[in-house]
Amino acid sequence: MFDPVIAPSGTLLGLLQRGRGDGTLHALTAPRPEALAALNHCVLRDPRHDWQVENRSLYYARLFLDLGGELDEVEAHLFCAEDVLDGDESRTGLALAVLGHLASYGRRDALELLRRYAAHGSNWAWALDELALRDDDAGLRALAAPVLARFPADPEGEAELAATVRDAFEPRPWRLWAEDPRESVAARVRAAHETGCFDRWQRQMRPSGPRPGWSVQAVFEWAQQGIERGAALHVPAARCLTAVAGPEDRAEIVRAAQDGTDGARCTALRYLADGNDPEALDLIEGAVATGSTLVVDAAVDAFERMRSLTAVDRARRWARRPDALGAAAGRVLACRGGVQDRDLVLAAVREAVRGEGPDAPTLWTLVDGTGRLGIACAAPVLRHVYRETASSHLRGRAARALAATDPSFATGFAVECLWDCEETTREIAARHAETGDARVVERLRRLAADPAEEAEVQTAVRSRIGPGGPLCDPPAPRGRGGGFAPPG
Repeated sequence: MFDPVIAPSGTLLGLLQRGRGDGTLHALTAPRPEALAALNHCVLRDPRHDWQVENRSLYYARLFLDLGGELDEVEAHLFCAEDVLDGDESRTGLALAVLGHLASYGRRDALELLRRYAAHGSNWAWALDELALRDDDAGLRALAAPVLARFPADPEGEAELAATVRDAFEPRPWRLWAEDPRESVAARVRAAHETGCFDRWQRQMRPSGPRPGWSVQAVFEWAQQGIERGAALHVPAARCLTAVAGPEDRAEIVRAAQDGTDGARCTALRYLADGNDPEALDLIEGAVATGSTLVVDAAVDAFERMRSLTAVDRARRWARRPDALGAAAGRVLACRGGVQDRDLVLAAVREAVRGEGPDAPTLWTLVDGTGRLGIACAAPVLRHVYRETASSHLRGRAARALAATDPSFATGFAVECLWDCEETTREIAARHAETGDARVVERLRRLAADPAEEAEVQTAVRSRIGPGGPLCDPPAPRGRGGGFAPPG
């Protein structure tokens, strides 16, 4: 899947792609056709850089409800010819997840569409998982025949079915089908379940990798073999060294960290850093200067794991280096530095934004550090990261840091964060948003009454509306299918 193209943050499409609360607020005041076009664009062309960790489905489902959106374009996307040609689940996963939330809000058309796709679509397993959480027993039982028909009644088909049952994310449909009154259905599912359990047991009985009694050199060789196969094994190899190596092996491990193979060098550096070896920091600095990209990455990662005061002192010396070790030093100070390190952390944040932009991976840790250290003068760059990043997780971290550093957060970004796509960001907003804004009061009440909202968010909301809080008890939910009317 190609990286999505993200529109500018000042546009309605760009706001919705980022999952910002302002996206919902702008969509509810924009012409309805324009808002629905932007919403469908996001649902049908997943804008997330990492769809496995970033949330959008509930955010888009709520907006569908607020706009009274039809599902014609979603249906066309699910059942187009490309569904047969492109089996990548990321093509349809977001649309299916949105349908799942709509079904939980009582949208019958979404439920029927999920059922049809589970019976006939390529990404049927995802649709089945959505239905497992929301459909009734009768609806799931009706899918047994079309789903089982996907697996031929031959050895290969039965093996594929067994693997599918074994690895199912939501087991409820398979459990229902194992008790189906139709013996042809029940017997086949039970047999697949038994085969899957036996396969799992066999894998557990045939472990691969290091065994008790291995030598230090054998562990190094295993790590190098992993690199040659395209698998980085130095982290588990370092754990193996903890069990295998004794004091008499230290000299060999230090030599490996200096000039061993890439696998041995990565493993030795990790092992020595985790053990706070007195030579670890010098060996890490040497590895960054002379090692391959793989060794440099392993050395930097090993350094960032170190918790000693010596490592923090070394980070202060390295923080101004214009290389990977300097960037890592900034992150170490963000996590474990003191108030005397504020200027170094702030400089690292500014350099990361200037050099790599608002989506730089290093910003995740650095932004947390600005909040932890209370760097008030970081607020302008944090606001920039908040507005521009395409990562909803990084935006949430920026919101948390702004809550700790920016006095205007409660009346500014905290208000829009109540509509954010990430539950952790909504939780921050629920704790900080100024209730003098009428939109905030109404939104808090609706979040408290929404059964789809996360428990942590509702706990934060109820701390504001319960006894001693500024708000009264929440009213019954309003809006179509449990959805929400436009705010304000």
